[in-house]
Amino acid sequence: MSSVSPREELLLPGPTGGLEALLDLPAAEPPRGIALICHPHPQHGGTMHNKVAYMLARSFVGLGVATLRFNFRGVGASQGSFDDGVGETDDAIAMAAWLRARWPGAPFYLGGFSFGAAVAVRAAASIEPAALVTVALPVSRLNGATAALAQPWLLIHGSEDELIELDTLIAWLNQLEPGPVLDVVTGADHFFHGKLGELRSAVEQFFEPLVTATAE
Repeated sequence: MSSVSPREELLLPGPTGGLEALLDLPAAEPPRGIALICHPHPQHGGTMHNKVAYMLARSFVGLGVATLRFNFRGVGASQGSFDDGVGETDDAIAMAAWLRARWPGAPFYLGGFSFGAAVAVRAAASIEPAALVTVALPVSRLNGATAALAQPWLLIHGSEDELIELDTLIAWLNQLEPGPVLDVVTGADHFFHGKLGELRSAVEQFFEPLVTATAE
């Protein structure tokens, strides 16, 4: 039997036109939940094929969760143009609505990497996920978004992140009450070169009990 999960290549309706997307499906139907993953900065080569975004998706699929990655407006086959996180937040909200229409009532999880992590946080107030995971969160991009979200929230950060210093993230985190759970991956840089296995383990350990509880 193949270990490759079923995948659907999609062009979904977004606020400014079609958005290119990939839907990875777990082996079991119905899925134990649904997840949306947001990719890193479009103007620095970020797409839904980024290896960290891919690993986030694989982590959720491995937990039995159907997972959608998509290209923000202006990336790949997605229509529209870069909007510095504002329009991209609207894109994420639209993709969440599509997922929920396909699996009504399924537990919803939200994640993102770098620029996509900030988009996920900014969209979370509207999407209201059951839980959130952000990797290498650029806190300067939150632009006043509600930071103290009530749902379980995992922050994953590399100890050697060269773009977003760990001390900056911790200083921001210390202002929150209640705050997210911080998992620091020792030796990881911003892009988690050579550390994707540790990233996946962190996601699985945090989300397995949540997925199990909501799926029962």
